[in-house]
Amino acid sequence: QVQLVESGGGSVQAGGSLRLSCAASGYTYGWECVGWFRQAPGKERKGVAAVDSDGRTSYADSVKGRFTISKDNAKNTLYLQMNSLKPEDTGMYYCAASGVYCYDALPGPALYKYWGQGTPVTVSS
Repeated sequence: QVQLVESGGGSVQAGGSLRLSCAASGYTYGWECVGWFRQAPGKERKGVAAVDSDGRTSYADSVKGRFTISKDNAKNTLYLQMNSLKPEDTGMYYCAASGVYCYDALPGPALYKYWGQGTPVTVSS
């Protein structure tokens, strides 16, 4: 059974940093697409960052230069380092894995087969 479990969310003031982690069990990070999504209250889930099957990263314009996605295949963990946080970064953050090869920049949620349960991030001004 595949499980993706996020951690690292919390409440911070604007300008602060958080590092989200997504540990996988029953699944091995490797060649597939993986990504982080954010869902603000009352809004649709949107891609924030992704890594494709060639290891290329892509980011939403709103987080470029502030967020960094990375994965440690040895630890089977995906990360999202978030710096210079803004109130508009507030939301539930989900990690996802596609389970298939993909070469798209910042794929939409329909591509992803496996999802974590989410971890909340609140940024206050």
